[in-house]
Amino acid sequence: MLQKHTTIHDVARAAGVSTATVSHAFNATGRITSKTRQHVLSVARRLQYYPNRHASALASHRSRTLGVIVSDIQNPFFAVAIRSFEAVAQRHRYEVIVSETNYEVALMRRATERMLEQKVRGVAILTSEMNPAWLAEIDRRGIPLACFDLDFQSERATNIKVDYASGMKQVIEHLYHLGHRRIGFVGGRQAFKNILLRQENYIASMKALGLDPQPIVIGNQRPDGGYQAGLALLRASPRPTAVVAMNDLTAVGLIKAFTDHGLRVPGDISVTGFDNTYLAAYFIPRLTTMDMHPDVLGSTAATALHEASTETEPRAQEHVIKIDLVVGQSTGPAPR
Repeated sequence: MLQKHTTIHDVARAAGVSTATVSHAFNATGRITSKTRQHVLSVARRLQYYPNRHASALASHRSRTLGVIVSDIQNPFFAVAIRSFEAVAQRHRYEVIVSETNYEVALMRRATERMLEQKVRGVAILTSEMNPAWLAEIDRRGIPLACFDLDFQSERATNIKVDYASGMKQVIEHLYHLGHRRIGFVGGRQAFKNILLRQENYIASMKALGLDPQPIVIGNQRPDGGYQAGLALLRASPRPTAVVAMNDLTAVGLIKAFTDHGLRVPGDISVTGFDNTYLAAYFIPRLTTMDMHPDVLGSTAATALHEASTETEPRAQEHVIKIDLVVGQSTGPAPR
């Protein structure tokens, strides 16, 4: 015999409150005290009551779901950002759905459609390859956006940017002070704004010190692309004494290519990353890298979406994430 499901009325009766108060407790809305909310949630847990979020969304035309779109879910940078996003979302009683684009146009479009189908309350676009027309489609439906390095203009959009100029300046000057003058760069797919920004700021930082910004090799943002870029740099003449990778995954691939072919890092060649993922801390040698604070990115995006979805008057916001040099053991004095 099937057990009767506990209803919102059962919870309200057991807690001694109205059904509206139960709803406010689960949705973190309304003017109820923290004590009342905790009491209601405690009673609901005891009665094993689980609200039907989908039915509530259909009835109110508003969900308690936030969406996140990222480029590469295997990249530790995005994993940290998603975890931080979820922590803030759960604190405000939101569910979270995640879509990955894998840097592919078809998947970017599908990710957008999925968010609209799920009637999310807000979307964090933590990738810079999103088509502006798709952003406009989300915005047209009144859904708040938190955009990473996209500079999308709307009263419902929060733009989160990284200070790449400062970050690249710090890492190039670090290598310069170690005596390096031939400093190469491994970038990624140039169709993507934040990847191109790193390369442009590498060039500007090199020229500011009177250095020739080359060689530049294009990878694919992943270790295998870094490895292939490393093989290309081994054939360069003259070979650079240091290489700046556009992210930590690329740096890991570079170092493997160099060590596989008999070079010591940093004795023969220095390598830097750009992200400060957990890979940087546990890789040997410990990567010198730029800390882009993915945890701050995730929490800022979730907070912005919560605020935008609960405010009566939406307002555009902008946040700039300052990045910091983390000196590890993958950089050292230029070889003589």
